[in-house]
Amino acid sequence: KGYLARRVGWSRMAHKILPPAVSGPPEFEQTFRAHQNCVEFYPLFLVTLWTCGMFFSEVLAAATGLVYMAARQLYFNGYTQSTKKRLPGFHLTLAVLLTLSVLAVVGITRGLLDKYFYTHI
Repeated sequence: KGYLARRVGWSRMAHKILPPAVSGPPEFEQTFRAHQNCVEFYPLFLVTLWTCGMFFSEVLAAATGLVYMAARQLYFNGYTQSTKKRLPGFHLTLAVLLTLSVLAVVGITRGLLDKYFYTHI
């Protein structure tokens, strides 16, 4: 996230846009919006990552987290070039979040079945 914030800073300097302004040339707005979108997705990512790691598998959660970071970088780089180029990174991000969510639900369900119904899956 620090690198993405720095990219917004570089874009601000290049286009002479002083804070707190968030509008300017399309190139700046795309960079700013790409960063904001990453910030908006971060809480959902952390919740699903931690839940998957706690209830399913820490190793799988960590590996999926690495894929998420690559997906967000792909998204950011695509968005700063063209709004249509953001889609591969966006779709990969959604796939990672869905995977983490499903694994978290499976892990929670498995834990509940084991604890309360003595069923080992």
